Amino acid sequence: MRYLLIDHITEWKPGESIRGIKNVAMSEDFLEFHFPGTPIMPGVMLLEAISQLTGWLVAASSDFKEWFLIGRVLKCGFYGFALPGDKVEFTVSKISSGSEESLTFAAVGMVEGKKKIAAEFGGSLTPLSELENPEEQRRFFSILTRQTGM
Repeated sequence: MRYLLIDHITEWKPGESIRGIKNVAMSEDFLEFHFPGTPIMPGVMLLEAISQLTGWLVAASSDFKEWFLIGRVLKCGFYGFALPGDKVEFTVSKISSGSEESLTFAAVGMVEGKKKIAAEFGGSLTPLSELENPEEQRRFFSILTRQTGM
């Protein structure tokens, strides 16, 4: 199963930062068991959404030649739950680039102005063509950023 955890990209600055939204829907299968009777979005899924959003930043900034793969979490804190019906607003910012192979980012996820997750993490770049079709990803990015004539 594959989870696509970013529903909308609201803003991005090439090579610098990106903002995106995850709408938590009651119908998402991971909520069935986390936790029965009290559904919350698992923290690791919030971190994965941040990682995916970072991938979109790298892809769009590299003309869809590269993708970011998270390799290490330097800091991560959880400050509350993301519940069904919540709109989690993520911001990811590049904080260093020791080299093109090793990048570090900071991110925060908020619901109605309240912090739910904050993280600093690093990883590496990989050719996007080894993971996905770059042209399909370019088209998907245009949908996420609402740049299509839909």
